[in-house]
Amino acid sequence: MNKIDLKDILQENLADENQDYLSILGDEKEMLNDHTDIPDTLPILPLRNTVLFPGVIIPINIGREKSLKLIRYVYKSSVPFGVIAQRDTNTENPKLEDLYTIGTVATVLKILEMPDGTTTAIIQGKKRFELDDILYDEPYHVGKITVKQEDTIKEDDQEYNAIGEALKEMALKIVKYSSNIPNEAGFALKNIESMLFLINFISSNTDIDYRNKQELLEIDILKERATKLLELLGKQVKILELKEDIQKKVKVDLDKQQREYLLHQQMKTIQNELGANPVDEDLQELEEAARKKKWGKNVQEIFKKELQKLKRQNPSTPDYSVQFNYVKELTELPWEHYSEDNFDLKKASEILDADHYGLDKVKERILEYLAVLKLKGDMKSPILCLYGPPGVGKTSLGKSVARALNREFVRMSLGGLHDESEIRGHRRTYIGAMPGRIIQSIKKAGTSNPVFILDEIDKVGQDFRGDPQSALLEVLDPEQNTAFHDNYLDIDYDLSKVMFIATANDISTIAPPLRDRMEMIEVSGYLMEEKIEIAKRHLIPKQLVNHGLKAEQIEFTDDILNFIIDKYTRESGVRGLDKTLAKIMRQVAKKVAMDQSFTIKPTKVTVEEYLGTPIFTREEYQGNELPGVVTGLAWTAVGGEILYVESSISKGKGVLTMTGSLGDVMKESATLALEYIKSHAEELGIQPSAVEEHNVHIHVPAGAVPKDGPSAGITMVTSLASSLTGRKVKKALAMTGEITLRGKVLPVGGIREKILAAKRAGIKEIILCRENKKDIDEIKKEYVKGIKFHFVDHIREVLDIALI
Repeated sequence: MNKIDLKDILQENLADENQDYLSILGDEKEMLNDHTDIPDTLPILPLRNTVLFPGVIIPINIGREKSLKLIRYVYKSSVPFGVIAQRDTNTENPKLEDLYTIGTVATVLKILEMPDGTTTAIIQGKKRFELDDILYDEPYHVGKITVKQEDTIKEDDQEYNAIGEALKEMALKIVKYSSNIPNEAGFALKNIESMLFLINFISSNTDIDYRNKQELLEIDILKERATKLLELLGKQVKILELKEDIQKKVKVDLDKQQREYLLHQQMKTIQNELGANPVDEDLQELEEAARKKKWGKNVQEIFKKELQKLKRQNPSTPDYSVQFNYVKELTELPWEHYSEDNFDLKKASEILDADHYGLDKVKERILEYLAVLKLKGDMKSPILCLYGPPGVGKTSLGKSVARALNREFVRMSLGGLHDESEIRGHRRTYIGAMPGRIIQSIKKAGTSNPVFILDEIDKVGQDFRGDPQSALLEVLDPEQNTAFHDNYLDIDYDLSKVMFIATANDISTIAPPLRDRMEMIEVSGYLMEEKIEIAKRHLIPKQLVNHGLKAEQIEFTDDILNFIIDKYTRESGVRGLDKTLAKIMRQVAKKVAMDQSFTIKPTKVTVEEYLGTPIFTREEYQGNELPGVVTGLAWTAVGGEILYVESSISKGKGVLTMTGSLGDVMKESATLALEYIKSHAEELGIQPSAVEEHNVHIHVPAGAVPKDGPSAGITMVTSLASSLTGRKVKKALAMTGEITLRGKVLPVGGIREKILAAKRAGIKEIILCRENKKDIDEIKKEYVKGIKFHFVDHIREVLDIALI
């Protein structure tokens, strides 16, 4: 065996198992005359990206724990082992089917501990073998093998000699053209006399894929193996000669741009020779996509024109990528591709009812839209705007609508949007230009008629970058959105088939022109009974799944749900209720996981144990023991509440004092109430002088909480009249309504939420404006059961009902 020079072996790039290694040849005569018996059972070492040939010496990096155990064992015991390549380099623990069938018997010459902590083994190939089976794989692979005998060679065979000369010539050319192969390799080639060793040496050292090397190792007939190797070397030499020719044609003195151009040309020439030019492939893909596209004649002509412009440009210029992205964008948009609507109205109604409890107005409007679409076959999609408090299901309703219509669903959040170009896109002249989010969302949907949710449209802002609300005017106008203009596309896009659904919490912040283009549908808060139904139908089943619990492990009664809603949540929607139920589920899941006992049907005591002391105290009616105390009804962003208006009189000069953190509108209501009392004092049985000689103080409790709005007008008049006449207010009575200077009672909003608050507080009678009767009629009868309503037109009717 030749003496091994480790300096030659351990090169800089030999520490990685996945790299090709510079191989070294053992002594030829010693190898050919080696008649050592090889057992039919050997330890098997799988290699990644590396093929070992008989007679060749290579260093390999040992990375796997099993491989390290095997190498140390065979080196210590001086026994042979099998080396075989993996089919998939990513397989960490290969089985029989993950390995090739032909490998090489090897021995370990040296084990080296490298400075970086890795282990390198220098191994030498002996003979080829066939792997019959893997007997076991712990602590390392052991397999059953059959040694393969090498083909015999006649020294006087002229054909073999000719192939051998050709192989040497090809290999010397590769050494000449390749700067990464040392010249010593050429010297070694010239001194190899054995045909078998020549083939193995070249196969191991040539820069070809390990799969091709494995293919060579598996060929039994030496002449066929040599011919295949000659074919592979011919391809490699051709590529290297082309590279050499290109380098000769280009000037040596190159600046940076010329150098980049040269590299592109080299790559293009090689790819053309191999039949794979990525630029041509990209253009072919665009043309193929265009042939399948369903679009108008105008768009088709623009596409052809832009594609021709792209073909004329140099791929190495920056403008090429800009043009390519634009043309690609045209092919990716759905244009005139529409999904088929579902016209089964009964099924659509079932889907809407299954996903959301209540929301009858919205569901009815969706079914109306479907009915018209079914009868007419085509119509401009409505622009709906669902507004109401948080957590009532406005956004999730869009998904249900899409499912009912069998359309794609996309959502675009507008909260905090300030830049107009987010809607209309940027012109292509800008760096990093792209279409607006409307067009991007349409592309994401894949159809030109999705259900499109414009979330939080009331939170769109404006600054020096433009006014996005104004940009939305074109999108949300059925008369204009047939030709929506995006700055990037610069082609009109038809949005008339898109069903836009906007959501908002506060419509007062939406610009009037934008509000005018939408059909406003109020999604009001849920009553207690509705929240209980939603919890049972949707929230509890969802939280059971989220927490890995079964339905039989926890059951909520209506009374307990009522207790949870009343004491731990104060909202119009059910988002807080969902979080509260999740908190209970977590506590139960912990007890189940720790095998602790717990109550399947929670009581008020166990709920307080899970959630702590109740957060909210119920708003109880406080009675009417004193004159001047009147119960009013108020609307807040989290639902309805009851409030108390108190008034008192004291000797003075008719000064009006107001406290309780009142807003301007509420202060004006108090002033109106006092002026009405002054001008109608005799009708109310009050001496005019009594009003002039007394100071009046109006207070609304919870002084730290800001309050505003006109709906406390009749409440303030009733409170003042009660104080000045000494008449008490009727028990369990509440009221809401705006007052005019002439005493007319005007309607107010938020009736549904106010009724809920009144019922929660134990109110039995409510005074409302007659025009608010329509709001009461829309509430299900069972939800207002037990409450008597008085509908009035004038303040005199209010006082007649309210004062004892």
